[in-house]
Amino acid sequence: MKRIFALLWLIALSVHAEEPGSQYQKAADAGDARAQYFLADTWFSSGDLSQAEHWAQKSADGGDADAYALLAQIKITNPVNLDYPAAKALAEKAVKAGSKAGEVILARILLNSQAGQTDSPRAITLLEQASANAESDFAVDAQMLLGLVYANGVGVKEDDEKATDYFKNSSMLSRTGYAEYWAGMMFLGGEKGFIVPNKQKALQWLNLSCVEGFDTGCEEFDKLGAQ
Repeated sequence: MKRIFALLWLIALSVHAEEPGSQYQKAADAGDARAQYFLADTWFSSGDLSQAEHWAQKSADGGDADAYALLAQIKITNPVNLDYPAAKALAEKAVKAGSKAGEVILARILLNSQAGQTDSPRAITLLEQASANAESDFAVDAQMLLGLVYANGVGVKEDDEKATDYFKNSSMLSRTGYAEYWAGMMFLGGEKGFIVPNKQKALQWLNLSCVEGFDTGCEEFDKLGAQ
């Protein structure tokens, strides 16, 4: 019976759940640029790019550097309306204003030919800067992306050993095996202008993710291996 009541309680909570970022709404409505950024980021994480862009733009207009980075990320996330050149300009603004998030997103844009001429050396420099402070949330993404650069040989010699080191450093700051799982899924699906789909590499990194103890990595490895 206890389990049934628990399930009913969870259902009731989900019915009355607040909108994403509701804890920031009041301050955002009052014009607090940082609250507007956090609200935009929460909407982005929930998958509502329209709301995310609305609040990120308000935050950027208020001078928040990270909001420019988020706007850039939105520009390369919406599959219906990709705009890498606009994203690059926004990311450059973010970096100029001192945003670590901007360094990571600009690096990713510089690695993708959809933004124009790629610039791997600058991208790597930006990622190394962003990953220097292990306490920073952005160090996780920076090291994960550095791992992918070496795993794929983007502007550098392919080096699985270096890639593994970066993935492990990233995973230690987040969840063990996740970075390798992410790399595997990137190679599985590919990314136009950056990563060519490669089943063998996908299996390689998903297997390492599984060995590291990431259950979803094991599931994807088994699924892909059976195909």
